[in-house]
Amino acid sequence: MEYISTRNKNLKYNFKEIFLRGLAPDGGLFIPKKIKKYNEDEIKKLGVLSYIDLATEIIFNFCSPSLEKNQLKNLIKKSYKNFSSEEVIKLKKFKDLNLIELYHGPTLAFKDIAMQVLGNMYDEFNISSNKKINIVVATSGDTGSAAIAALNDRKNINVFVLHPHNKISNIQRKIMTTIGSNNIHNIAIKGTFDDCQKLVKEMFSENTFREKINMSGVNSINWARIICQIVYYFYSYFKLQSKKVSFAVPTGNFGDVFAGYVAKKMGLPIEKLIVATNENDILERVINTGEYKPTEVKPSLSPSMDVQISSNFERLLFDVLNEDDKQVSILMNNLKSKGSFLLNKEQLAIIKKDFSAKKINDKQTIEIIKNFSKDHNFILDPHTATAVGASKVLKDDSEILILGTAHPYKFLETIKIATSQEVKTPKQIAHLVDKKENYDILENKINDIKNYILGKIS
Repeated sequence: MEYISTRNKNLKYNFKEIFLRGLAPDGGLFIPKKIKKYNEDEIKKLGVLSYIDLATEIIFNFCSPSLEKNQLKNLIKKSYKNFSSEEVIKLKKFKDLNLIELYHGPTLAFKDIAMQVLGNMYDEFNISSNKKINIVVATSGDTGSAAIAALNDRKNINVFVLHPHNKISNIQRKIMTTIGSNNIHNIAIKGTFDDCQKLVKEMFSENTFREKINMSGVNSINWARIICQIVYYFYSYFKLQSKKVSFAVPTGNFGDVFAGYVAKKMGLPIEKLIVATNENDILERVINTGEYKPTEVKPSLSPSMDVQISSNFERLLFDVLNEDDKQVSILMNNLKSKGSFLLNKEQLAIIKKDFSAKKINDKQTIEIIKNFSKDHNFILDPHTATAVGASKVLKDDSEILILGTAHPYKFLETIKIATSQEVKTPKQIAHLVDKKENYDILENKINDIKNYILGKIS
């Protein structure tokens, strides 16, 4: 499989190279030159596979010849052996909607499904055998803990996790800041997630610094994350056994829902991808109006979606612009210099064929959690609640599959407000609750972060 950049189709890399780099050297995102499309008969054959076998088949399309199929299957088996569900995910039916529980991994969020695989890929590629790797990652709450769980105690790998100070839930922070060993460094940035993400991108773009520290990344801009997430779209579709299916996805950085878009491109018959946002509604605005214009980040009850610069949208943009890398570069430069860009009617119509979007505010989120608990005796986390709310508004005649992205325990304060109920501590993290936290608070300044990293690795 050959990879190109969304901003330069002449840049060509293999899977191992793009896995390590994360971000393209021109600031663009890596995308496969060609995506395999399954025919109906091939889709049926995939439908009888276990999750592990299905993951092997789908992911192999994107990482051959960097990994052999047997290598990949063993890696995937190893990645999911400690999940609390043998099937990795679970599907639950509630009258008019279906919930995909994606939070049975070690840190109770969907991020574990990709991150555990990525952690084992570093070992499989022997990337850190001769030289220490320094992984730098920004998190809005869940990515960081998933990265730490996947990479904790790895030989010759350091992990630097940037999270927005006082802007994630207490449990999200505690999971991150209590499970690390000497190779884990938690940094609370005085700013927003977008600030954290910008700092990481700047470090990736500075070739001298990136090469000096042998830098790698596991944010959702890393294509390996996307391909692992494609699998559960296929698997849940097969489990539901309904011919007309739409997915409702709570998303901030657009990576999880973009994985669904790739699944559709691969031949999975998805009617619509419903994008649920909170009041940080840049995705709703661009999908409904064509204007991509970040505003100030608003803290919300669904903090993992408190994002105003949805990085993975650039991958969709590349498709919508008919793979015109020069036009993508122009729009992304407009975003940087003018603070926005605008899609025309034809481009917007292409997006609306596959996507619809709805904003769910905090008040609505509380009501959704409260009513769902009353009606179904089941507690939703606030992110999943936004997807339930969006699906009710945008529902058509297809069966809706809701992506349940996190365990409600991670948002105890919000659940208490909505339901007056306590959530039992899941066994995966019971031992972490009373452990001492370990993190440093830094200013939102690139040089401060770089000096901190250099000081830790010297």
